[in-house]
Amino acid sequence: MLSAAKAHPDSFFTSCHVQAANHEILDGDGDTMHASGMAWREGHGQPISQGAIEPREIFSPCAAATLHRRDALEAVGGFDEDFFCYFEDVDLGFRLRLAGHCWLLVPNAVAYHVGSATTGGRHGDFAVYHGQRNLVWTYMKNMPGALFWLLLPAHIALNLVTIILFFLLGQGAVILKAKWNAFCGIPRMWKKRRDIQGNRRASVGEIWQVLDKSFFPLLFRSKRRYI
Repeated sequence: MLSAAKAHPDSFFTSCHVQAANHEILDGDGDTMHASGMAWREGHGQPISQGAIEPREIFSPCAAATLHRRDALEAVGGFDEDFFCYFEDVDLGFRLRLAGHCWLLVPNAVAYHVGSATTGGRHGDFAVYHGQRNLVWTYMKNMPGALFWLLLPAHIALNLVTIILFFLLGQGAVILKAKWNAFCGIPRMWKKRRDIQGNRRASVGEIWQVLDKSFFPLLFRSKRRYI
């Protein structure tokens, strides 16, 4: 990543994350942000194929192993402490994009990632609560300009479907708590939004271009080659 930073002085960088328990399986090679506000790790759980690929632009990184430029990180305020964990890296990456920066995947930099090692797993109540609450706050703070209102129905629909799914999974209490606390925190996030959008350098069109706009985002993700 240091070599990439010297070659691309205006960018930020992330490594390929490989599952620590199985070095044949990818943990993720960058985060994708959907137009509805959903986000996921690209390539998570897929087998690693042979052969290196060229660096490519991603929406934002998983913060487990990334390289930021300190001045830009400080300029956008760093991680939002209200988030505590989960979606905090998507939120930071989104804010840096709004400030005019971009992210590059460095495929030959590899980190072995033990995901959710201290939080009871990504399907546990702790992860569900923080992830589902912070998903709403990330959208509220960062989706710029006309895109906020244009995509708001999709964001509301995403949250309603999510509530139903977690009820079916037996986690109805935690998902309702997450969404209720997200709703109660909107005034605080809206205040942050005014500062973020007031300092935005990226155009609405530039953000639109880097959002995933597939109708069923988890079913129709594009296939990629991995190192």
